[in-house]
Amino acid sequence: MADNPAPTRRRRSDARRSIDAILDAARVVLGERADAGMEEIAAAAEVSRQTVYAHFPSRDALFAALIQAAAAEYAGLLDEVGLDTAPPVDALAGFLDAGWRFLRRYPLLLDPTAQVPRPERDDPHDVVPPRLERLIRRGQRAGDFDRALPAGWLSAAVIGLQHTAAAEVAAGRRTARKAASLCLASSLRLCGVPHPPTGESS
Repeated sequence: MADNPAPTRRRRSDARRSIDAILDAARVVLGERADAGMEEIAAAAEVSRQTVYAHFPSRDALFAALIQAAAAEYAGLLDEVGLDTAPPVDALAGFLDAGWRFLRRYPLLLDPTAQVPRPERDDPHDVVPPRLERLIRRGQRAGDFDRALPAGWLSAAVIGLQHTAAAEVAAGRRTARKAASLCLASSLRLCGVPHPPTGESS
């Protein structure tokens, strides 16, 4: 008679729940303080320190897993906004909004003191720019975006604008709402959209 596989499945399910709880706790705790230790993360996840180390043998391993999860989440956010199907101007706004939602979830990435490792796969630095470039090229073909500048240059410039806007928020010089509005207006203007919104002052 075959062994009942239920206990094995249950152990795997319990392990997955522990891993998810640890990663979510790490997202919050490290977002508040990038140098937080494993004990603080374990306490926030409501698991023992030994449980954390059972899944992640070092702080660096936990950090790398968190960034890997963040990268996958960012890819999912971009999938939701229809970069290849929505009207180009709407898709560009959706791209920027996805970036802001991602950064709100992972404020750690705005901390200049954090040593953020690059994930082994699906690194946003590699995946995101080509997707935005494809969108801009589609908008240029449709006549929604100016064709005077290369799509690759515009893609890099838009991403740079959002990084600058995020740095303004992190430094306390802009609210997130104002920075997002200004970033959208600047990105649309950069792409040659006539009469883009001007954004909020200050």
